[in-house]
Amino acid sequence: MSPDPAPRTYEPFEASDAEARALASGLRLRILRLCLDAPLTNREIAESVDKNPATTLHHVRTLVDTGFLEALEPRRGRRGAREIPYRTTGRSWYARTPGGGGGGGAMLEAFLSEIEQVPEEERGLTRLGLRLPAPDMDELRDRLHALLVEFHDRPRDPDAEPWSLFLALHRDTSTRPRQE
Repeated sequence: MSPDPAPRTYEPFEASDAEARALASGLRLRILRLCLDAPLTNREIAESVDKNPATTLHHVRTLVDTGFLEALEPRRGRRGAREIPYRTTGRSWYARTPGGGGGGGAMLEAFLSEIEQVPEEERGLTRLGLRLPAPDMDELRDRLHALLVEFHDRPRDPDAEPWSLFLALHRDTSTRPRQE
């Protein structure tokens, strides 16, 4: 197999309704992640997510139609069958969707499905509460975004171990409101 081309970069864009719907599925987000490092056929995707190939094909076609997944040159698979490998375009990372990128529920669903497969001793999880004034919270958001963009835009090393990052910054609803 030929080496992956250099990653494409896109400008941030407002997702259309169809693009937002495509990213509002935890299963589709998992498919995009699976096809990030190596092209996979629909059969390989179905096996990886433990779904029927007909089910995954619907999701694959939706991702192809919205430009988040691309079909590559067909190849011969099992017993000479023609199979189409699919690769993530990287475009989804730049899509701005209502509710913050693919819908929080879809991202959380994809994260929970993926983290469930990682041995507990290999998970780096943390949770903390913050009490920062609004300007400091704005600075935190800006700095986190800049840091993620910096690392995202670095060249991908095909020999490096793959890692995943899930970040959620939200108003803390577990504390009682302060009395004025």
